Amino acid sequence: MRSAYFSKFEYRKPPRFPPLSPLRQAAWHFCAGLTIGFLALYLHWRWTASLNPEAMTFSVAVATAETLFALGTLLFFYDIWQEGDTPEAPASPDISENTNVQPRPITRIDIFITTFDEGCEVVAPTLAAAQAVCCPTDCDLQIYLLDDGARPSMANLAERYGARYLSRTSNIGFKAGNLRNGLFHSSGDFVVICDADTRLFPRFLDNTLGYFRDASVAWVQTPHWFYDLPRGQTAIAILSRFAPHCPRWLRKSVYRLTAKHRFAADPFLSDPTVFFDVIQRRRNRNYASFCCGAASIHRREAIFETALLCQSRTNRQQAQNLNINPTQLRHRSGLEPYRFHVSEDLYTSIELHSVQGHPWRSVYHPQPEAKMLSPQSAKAFCTQRLKYAGGSIDLILRRNPIFRRGMHWRHRLHYAATFYAHLSVFWTPLLLMAPAFSLMTGQAPVQAYSASFFLHFLPMVFANELAMILSSKGHSLTKGRCLSVATLPLQLKAFWQVARGHRPQFPPTPKTLSRAEDMRFLRPNLMLALALFLIALIGIWQFLMGRPNFSLSLLVVNLFWLTWNCTLLLQLPFATWLHAIGKSPTAHHAHLSPQMKEANP
Repeated sequence: MRSAYFSKFEYRKPPRFPPLSPLRQAAWHFCAGLTIGFLALYLHWRWTASLNPEAMTFSVAVATAETLFALGTLLFFYDIWQEGDTPEAPASPDISENTNVQPRPITRIDIFITTFDEGCEVVAPTLAAAQAVCCPTDCDLQIYLLDDGARPSMANLAERYGARYLSRTSNIGFKAGNLRNGLFHSSGDFVVICDADTRLFPRFLDNTLGYFRDASVAWVQTPHWFYDLPRGQTAIAILSRFAPHCPRWLRKSVYRLTAKHRFAADPFLSDPTVFFDVIQRRRNRNYASFCCGAASIHRREAIFETALLCQSRTNRQQAQNLNINPTQLRHRSGLEPYRFHVSEDLYTSIELHSVQGHPWRSVYHPQPEAKMLSPQSAKAFCTQRLKYAGGSIDLILRRNPIFRRGMHWRHRLHYAATFYAHLSVFWTPLLLMAPAFSLMTGQAPVQAYSASFFLHFLPMVFANELAMILSSKGHSLTKGRCLSVATLPLQLKAFWQVARGHRPQFPPTPKTLSRAEDMRFLRPNLMLALALFLIALIGIWQFLMGRPNFSLSLLVVNLFWLTWNCTLLLQLPFATWLHAIGKSPTAHHAHLSPQMKEANP
């Protein structure tokens, strides 16, 4: 078996995520309150005293977009308001007694590893890691390799690692259909879901099974940790590559100023730390964290009871009385333990959180218990993001959970915050292009960029920035902001496809290095950034020519926002380029001092 690119990252250890301290939480709440107050004052001033009568349509459109953006801020603040970790409990040897099915002396646990077209070099370490998982006392562990590619090489690999191999004749239902097939050919009380690259840590079960002592817990989700994220390149390395004979004093100056900063670290904005340690962890206070598929463990009873309930439209008591024997359920047509959808994990979470009577609970375990591979090219990144966006938008338009019967109002607000971010495709383009419109026409969205504007605008921005810094626990917010703008063309494409009735597809995220098609996926960002740059030049020219309405304040403010927007748009192409040149031979090390070489391994 050939050596895989990720083998050089095996030494990396997972991070530990401490809880938010009481002092930091109090400071975050104080700054969030300030932000809400300043936001209310700004919007009141915006609608009552700042609309530009000379460009009323444009001014009202921008003010509306700002108001919708403010509503998203309020929902996001609710989503991340407070941490509420579920107390950990040791894995119980008699945990099956906490289910409503016939108790058994042995708790059976199945590990499902799903694969479609991934190579043996990706799947083999995953099987080895599953084999090394510690099995608690009085538990029986069985590993299943669910191959939707029906490949003999995978069957041989499963046999080599002592796993049961399952495949099927069709790929109906994508990953959800693959999991359904596995559930119908297994009988474990609990099911661990792994993607082809999800390598469980040995104590995965010891650290997650204990939560199921609460009989209402349906699943436990653990964080995704991408252990192969590139470290990036320092400024001195980049300078030495493109100007190897530059003066020594210049290299030393660059080294002193930027020695520790790395460019193109996580070039494809894949690090999910903020999502898991801030958003998912804080949704857990209301048992509202949703399933993210890989590195999660599920109670079989909850999966089938919810599926039967959704299919038969009966009440909960009737669903409990239905036979959940996998052999018999295999012939029950239309049953979807995991909903057949490109976002099967999110869709199934919505169904479980909507069970009337006694809702199933989800638990978020805050520490990584597995490691995974990140997208290694712009093509892989865009494929993944388009899939996420298309699945979420399809749920919004056709299976909206906000008005679903049986869901608690707290859960509704959490899901509203999740889906509202995808709806921003309606107003983010307007905010993105508003500075360009002003520089082209000389029309501003406010009467004037006066002292009154800055007195209302700047306190709100500063308070919000401080609140976000305190709430993020030191995690970088830059990537999230870049992601919201860099993925805008993908979001628009996904919405257009879903609105036209195209069902979102489930292409597996490539796990191999790829550069050939990167530029095709990055072309929209580059073209839009180029258009904004040309508009900036037009605006400067019109100001220098003394055109009416082209004041210095209008020029400076809109150039600032135009530059900011271009920076966000170019983040992904720039990082992709640096990542690509970082793979080539590094002859520039010959020009570095010993200290500089140490900073550029």
